[in-house]
Amino acid sequence: MLSRRAFPFVERVFADGGYAGRLVAWAQDRTHVALEIVRRPPGAKGFVVIRRRWVVERTFAWIMKCRRLVRDYEQLTRVAEALITVAAIATLVRRR
Repeated sequence: MLSRRAFPFVERVFADGGYAGRLVAWAQDRTHVALEIVRRPPGAKGFVVIRRRWVVERTFAWIMKCRRLVRDYEQLTRVAEALITVAAIATLVRRR
């Protein structure tokens, strides 16, 4: 999930409601990171902007502009991670 050695500054992680349950306790016990579940407001109908969810969706949209990441062709996780990093760097360079 998250390497504390690589990212010691991360204190809170936002996750979709599908990750609720035992993962919250596991993240707190094993990684000492607060996992905050972002849920839809009760009684919401139709499209609703959910707090912090748009940040994740926006980031995925930016990364998917890289053609190679549109489909999951990579056999090794290391290669996919490297390509995501390159796509994120390219996004940041374009924004400058």
